Amino acid sequence: MTADVLRALHHDRTPGDPLVLPGPWDAASARVFAEAGFPALATPSAGVAASLGYADGEVPAAEMFAAVARIVRAVPADVPVTADVEAGYGLPPKELVERLLESGAVGCNLEDSADGVLVEAERQADRLAAVREAAGGTLFVNARVDTYVHGAHGGPSPAPGTEAETETETVHRALLYVAAGADCVYPIMAPAEVLPRLAAAVPGPLNALARPDGPGPRRLGELGATRITFGPGFQRRAMAAVRGFADELLA
Repeated sequence: MTADVLRALHHDRTPGDPLVLPGPWDAASARVFAEAGFPALATPSAGVAASLGYADGEVPAAEMFAAVARIVRAVPADVPVTADVEAGYGLPPKELVERLLESGAVGCNLEDSADGVLVEAERQADRLAAVREAAGGTLFVNARVDTYVHGAHGGPSPAPGTEAETETETVHRALLYVAAGADCVYPIMAPAEVLPRLAAAVPGPLNALARPDGPGPRRLGELGATRITFGPGFQRRAMAAVRGFADELLA
């Protein structure tokens, strides 16, 4: 499977028909999603971390790439897998690309914050450009924008900024990242009501996070999202079901 196949799935979509990418956290869940008929899968770093016994953000790079490789091997060759590799584990762009491709992934998420603080936008754009140069067309790069997580001014210490400032900074970063070669931008946690404005301002596909308390995938697509992901949502629902079974056994 090539990145071009994954890339093509993001284009020429009609409003209300976004690309829905469930998030497998291990080989078994990946096989379930593939057998259900989803055309591609997107691993969530938090879900994979939980399956490996780590807190989110604490998985050693080698274990994350090994987990991604198991997921890729578990699904048919015509189901592309894109991997959430957080901020890239401090790896140089060339090595990051090599390890992703070795795992079998044809896409990746790269976030623009570290240790709870936004990376300077131009520096992140330079990193994305270096990843794109190293990968050529072999990876679909989804550039995560963390302004709605950490605020327009970058982190927990500075004032978070107004809603307007956060939206402005989100668009600023998204435009830089697209210019650097990102195939898609992912303003994680962006409120549903701002999606139409983000979609109008940013060329190319827009990734939205579907949350249990928010609009469903079809509605998010109508609002401007091209691609819908779920973070660790499915893994957490599965674990809640397991806990329910456990409680029944102990009752």
